[in-house]
Amino acid sequence: MTDEVPAKGSVLGKLVPARYVLALLGSIGMAIVYGLKVNLSVAMVAMLNHTAIKAHGDVGGHGGGSITLSNVSQVSLVEECHPPGGVPSPVNGTTAKVEDGPFDWSEPLQGTLLSCYFWGYFVSQIPLAHVAENFSAKWVMLFSVAINVVCTLLTPVFTNLHYGGLILMRVLEGVGGGASFPAMHVMIASWAPPTERMVMSTIIYVGTSAGTALSILLAGVCSAQWGWESVFYVMGALSCIWMLLWVILVQDNPNKQRFISPEERQMITSSLGTETKTEHHPSVPWVKVFKSIPFWAILIAHTCSNFGWYMFLIEIPFYMKQVLKFNVASNAALSALPYFPMIIFSICLGKLLDSLQAKGKISTTVARKTATSICTLIPGVCLLVLCYIGCRHYEAVAVMSVGIVAMGSMFSGFLSNHIDIAPNFAGTLVALTNTAATLPGIIVPLFVGFVTKGNQNIGAWRIIFGVTIVLFAIEFLVFVFLGSGSEQPWNKSGSPKDPEAKDEKTPLKELAPTKP
Repeated sequence: MTDEVPAKGSVLGKLVPARYVLALLGSIGMAIVYGLKVNLSVAMVAMLNHTAIKAHGDVGGHGGGSITLSNVSQVSLVEECHPPGGVPSPVNGTTAKVEDGPFDWSEPLQGTLLSCYFWGYFVSQIPLAHVAENFSAKWVMLFSVAINVVCTLLTPVFTNLHYGGLILMRVLEGVGGGASFPAMHVMIASWAPPTERMVMSTIIYVGTSAGTALSILLAGVCSAQWGWESVFYVMGALSCIWMLLWVILVQDNPNKQRFISPEERQMITSSLGTETKTEHHPSVPWVKVFKSIPFWAILIAHTCSNFGWYMFLIEIPFYMKQVLKFNVASNAALSALPYFPMIIFSICLGKLLDSLQAKGKISTTVARKTATSICTLIPGVCLLVLCYIGCRHYEAVAVMSVGIVAMGSMFSGFLSNHIDIAPNFAGTLVALTNTAATLPGIIVPLFVGFVTKGNQNIGAWRIIFGVTIVLFAIEFLVFVFLGSGSEQPWNKSGSPKDPEAKDEKTPLKELAPTKP
């Protein structure tokens, strides 16, 4: 027996494929989650009293990082940048007007405020992945967006009470955000035909880039024009429309969808072998998962990559403010700039790799390793160049942009690899790897705050970029040598002696599970 719903909306389904309605709304949902995740990075630039914080750093005795008479000669050896087009003053090397907000938060506290989102993100993914796989990925994704919207709207009120209120809101947003990737992985495994899996994954997850870009731009405009509180009110309110569309237009799988043509439903279910899928979801073979080398390759790649991703995502606005001396509006515009070409690049790469797989030119393994190589080697080289480019402002921005655009290939690389090796447990696998990959989200802001405390110059950022380059190198080596795009035997529940994993040279179109 199936739980198929009659295709009452088959006319709509013929005009617009239901699977791409899901992909588009999923992309917008991911954009909302990521947009509300990163808006604090830009808003905080306008929230901080930079004059007071700098004064504390100048007179404070924080080890060798503080600027005092005893180490002024060492500090003078580090190149000091001036605002673009500005002429340095004899006092502090800048003519730019200091843009101060109400909060006198130290660099370590700033790091805590930026990283506490990941406390909630860290603990929520595995339990919510279980709910998505066994109950409903659709409603888990709705919860993910809804809690982020509510907490964003309440952020100004709680922040003005105490910074502990901001921490509470960010932790709760993290709890919701942790549900997004597991929920969407389960949806992709249920909706994407094998020959379209890569491009659908890319369309959905490129929403994280779109959300980042739009959030940075909108946050910069709002904070400059109407104050930092408007960042949270405007972005939270705009996100409410999505929830209504998601409830009406999206279902957990094609068999439950009414706005779909019979032809599309048959095409998807036959390619996935889910025409008569039972309600019972198989239990996760935990021991086999943790003994799987391809799984560990994804986990290590995901964790290392996220260190670099969060470096670009969270800390680049601070680099541009502290080192390159861009003002809030310019900072926001230039920080957002690379995410738009990143969207185009990511989708084109996903489509190209899907096309080559469908033609039998490359295997799934080769496709995933190619994409992952791009998102490690190019950003690593860009960070190396950034270490020595000095104060050439727009050249530095161009190099950062190339690195960020190249990182978009991760959506076609390791980030979708869970669905290849075990589609039945894609939600759980991405929850496991993304939980480990959450640690960089906690560590990066704290690490940057520690290194740059009283030492906000290029020399400090060279240390930060150097650590990131090493992690990119580890990611590249591990995934290239240990990664795989083959379905693993333990994906078949209840069949310890299932047929062995598909050969790596098998075209993707032949990877659909066969009926028992």
